Amino acid sequence: MTSVPPVDQSLLDAAEGGIPAALADLGRLVRIPGIAWPAFDQEQLQRGARAIAELAEGTGVFDEVRILTARIPGTDEQGQPAILATRAARNGRPTVMLYAHHDVQPPGDEALWETPPFEPTVRDGRLYGRGAADDKAGVMAHIASLRALREVAGDDLDLGIVLFIEGEEEFGSRSFGAFLADNADAMRSDVIVVADSGNWDSETPAVTVSLRGNATFHLTVRTLEHASHSGMFGGAVPDAMLATIKLLATLWDDTGAVAVEGLTVRETETPEYTEATLRDEAGLPVGVQPIGEGAILSRIWNKPSITVTGIDFTSVAAASNTLSPEVTVVVSARVAPGQDATEAYAAIEAHLRAHAPFGAQLTFSDVDLGDGFLVDTSGWAVAEARDAMRDGYRKDAVDLGVGGSIPFIADLVRQFPGAQILVTGVEDPHSRAHSPNESLHLETFRNAVRAETLLLGRIDARTA
Repeated sequence: MTSVPPVDQSLLDAAEGGIPAALADLGRLVRIPGIAWPAFDQEQLQRGARAIAELAEGTGVFDEVRILTARIPGTDEQGQPAILATRAARNGRPTVMLYAHHDVQPPGDEALWETPPFEPTVRDGRLYGRGAADDKAGVMAHIASLRALREVAGDDLDLGIVLFIEGEEEFGSRSFGAFLADNADAMRSDVIVVADSGNWDSETPAVTVSLRGNATFHLTVRTLEHASHSGMFGGAVPDAMLATIKLLATLWDDTGAVAVEGLTVRETETPEYTEATLRDEAGLPVGVQPIGEGAILSRIWNKPSITVTGIDFTSVAAASNTLSPEVTVVVSARVAPGQDATEAYAAIEAHLRAHAPFGAQLTFSDVDLGDGFLVDTSGWAVAEARDAMRDGYRKDAVDLGVGGSIPFIADLVRQFPGAQILVTGVEDPHSRAHSPNESLHLETFRNAVRAETLLLGRIDARTA
């Protein structure tokens, strides 16, 4: 094994020189509204896959570039198009897999966007648009780094590379496990870089070392066989909304912390993080209090949370004096790292059944589970990543926990148990991923490309 080389200025120069082209390509990708939800135009995902395949081919790095799908387990459906580009390692060098995803969240209410969601717009040092940060910037960080690496190494590049750009991450990665199984030999890697996380702030890089799991499901509460007049029977008959409100309220205590027996907490220290920072980054107005107890980052990184993210009920415009027979809600739980998502879901379901008011009938459906992840930080790849981030960003990296979930990482671990996994990203706390006015901090992107280029160059200097 060779020692870590000093900062290679030629790699940094190549990375810097490629930033304008990378941002121009990113703008073109942002214009493609590739959303995996069936209600949206699925041809846009095909269009996005073709564009990225062309970018991969243009790097001159790969032996083969393909657009592939896999069957969704338990169905006859195919998943969304993914790009798989491969290059065999030479002279005993390791193989690195570079992951990102090209699908994006729906834009939501476009009236809340200051500029059109699929029209990339630069202002105040940020690029605005749906997917500008999550995760088309991750795609372009990989492409830009590969371009720079190729420019410097030329035909002497020995590193094995797998570029895997998924097309359905925002829709649950439904065919992910099958895709890995179908292509295991082509995708087998020593190091996997998942570029789908964030940084401590716009200037300070981070290695994500823990992720919460998720348990999302639909809950239907039924109290009546049919709708009834609220004046004729109100006060004697429980409507479904009343039952739903009372039931959901049992999920939290008076501080807003989760109050479900059987959900665990991970006990570990967290960095200093003030309430003022929380208010700034989350948009919490003066007078609205944070929820939960204990260190703020521990609440976000290491404890469970439960959120109601959707509801099917009569709209305000169509409201009438009627007792509702049925209400359906979407419940999204985040599970502390280290707890099995199946176990966590079972605890939540048991809690809801035990607390159903007035004998309300409960139905659970569309259950989606994903385990959390704890990174093994003892391997050489994490050390290389920290060094590359220090030299790329010119600031030491922070070990970061993330309250969100990347459940497919558990699939990567199962399929490739010997691989070292690095979770990185180009987002900062003001990126507003999944929200209106999503944006990418341009200087963060520049530094991310610098850091990844250095990382790949240094791994290319190692023996497997």
